[in-house]
Amino acid sequence: MLKIGDIEMKNRVVLAPMAGVCNPAFRLIAKEFGTGLVCAEMVSDKAILHGNKRTMEMLFVDEREKPLSLQIFGGDRESLVEAAKVVDKQTNADIIDINMGCPVPKVTKCDAGARWLLDPNKIYEMVSAVVEAVDKPVTVKMRIGWDDQHIYAVENARAVERAGGKAVSVHGRTREQLYSGVANWDIIRDVKQAVSIPVIGNGDVFSPEDAKRLLEHTGCDGVMIGRGALGNPWMLYRTIQYLTNGELLPDPMPREKMQVAILHLDRLIDLKGEAVAVREMRKHLAWYLKGLPGGARVKDVIMEETGRDRMVDILDQYVVSLEEQGLAAASL
Repeated sequence: MLKIGDIEMKNRVVLAPMAGVCNPAFRLIAKEFGTGLVCAEMVSDKAILHGNKRTMEMLFVDEREKPLSLQIFGGDRESLVEAAKVVDKQTNADIIDINMGCPVPKVTKCDAGARWLLDPNKIYEMVSAVVEAVDKPVTVKMRIGWDDQHIYAVENARAVERAGGKAVSVHGRTREQLYSGVANWDIIRDVKQAVSIPVIGNGDVFSPEDAKRLLEHTGCDGVMIGRGALGNPWMLYRTIQYLTNGELLPDPMPREKMQVAILHLDRLIDLKGEAVAVREMRKHLAWYLKGLPGGARVKDVIMEETGRDRMVDILDQYVVSLEEQGLAAASL
């Protein structure tokens, strides 16, 4: 089993901390599908210290989600430490994760996220300062490097370990790659062999078979699933089953997919109100509908909707029409 500090997960499957996705509505669904550890979307250290309402809402943890990791980012040691103290003392998260992989310029320009990948000394300095200031286990999520000429994954992971970090998650792409190209699992394997703390592998895991291959190739302690779970929390459950007993479960039927999509919508409404939730749910529904017969046409209609009931009606009618046409068993 995967164990981070004294926090023990019931399996080796981890939901990645995806910005704009991993709020409590989606995280709880992932947890209900059996995920061992769910990670919240990253939050700025400065935003935490300013205490604005939206940011503090992002720190909310439903007891049913635990164990849960809350991710923070920042480039200034003092503010990162103070933000970590807030997460440590004022939230019921189990783990504090530091983002060292976000590639977007507005983050890297602040000397945060993937910018750290260029400087193992800064990693040691920042992580050790946070570790000393908090009681909860501290972990780091990183990429293998800044670009092909600057891949310091092993040195960076060793710096995390030396600083007292309890685990490291490694996405097998550089900052320059963003999400293109192929994840380099060889470098993830090198990191696993170089440190004694748990290593969680991430990148190009879109099926249970991918997850098994990554774990076998790298020797990692856990597998982190990100884009493969978008609109598809069944991927998490199917992966757990496959890793646990070798059973490859079928994809869900369209009706089941739409039922979970509506549950996701209703939880988002409880969280953010109908207007915001419906707008935000459009991208999720595009993912839920992906690969289903006629899904692209339904997606186009959904994109125009602003109300919950109308959105649900469209999805219900879509499932009924599939069943009437005998297409409801069509796989993804």
